[in-house]
Amino acid sequence: MILDIFENAGHYLGLHHGFRKAFEFLKRPDLASLEPGRHEIDGERVIARVAKGPGRKKQEGKLERHEKFIDIQYVLSGTDEMGWKPGSACKSPAGPYDPKEDIQFFTDEPDAWVQVHAGAFIVFFPDDAHLPLISGGEIHKIVVKVAI
Repeated sequence: MILDIFENAGHYLGLHHGFRKAFEFLKRPDLASLEPGRHEIDGERVIARVAKGPGRKKQEGKLERHEKFIDIQYVLSGTDEMGWKPGSACKSPAGPYDPKEDIQFFTDEPDAWVQVHAGAFIVFFPDDAHLPLISGGEIHKIVVKVAI
């Protein structure tokens, strides 16, 4: 997991060949006006999902992890308090892995919580289980999914 402010995004371009396209997309001047939903950046290799709406309470969410994609979650407005736990430490699956959606949920409790404020981003690798969209207010964020 990586947590940083967007102006430092350039430090991470060398971690994965898809990060350059992901961060270029996040620099778009019209980013805040994009419609919620899916936006292709580089075919199925780099895609974005725009989310805008009320956050949820911690007890309403489940940890999730992915096998095929890295998540870059960039908060445009609001604060998203996200839970984290090493994927290898998750012992209570809430169902099987869904290969079509590249997601598996767990009922384990996060080991840590981090507040991601507007202008910051967090990167979750496949080894990172995470619980996003926790907030008492509105959250507007972009999740860029980069195929590994």
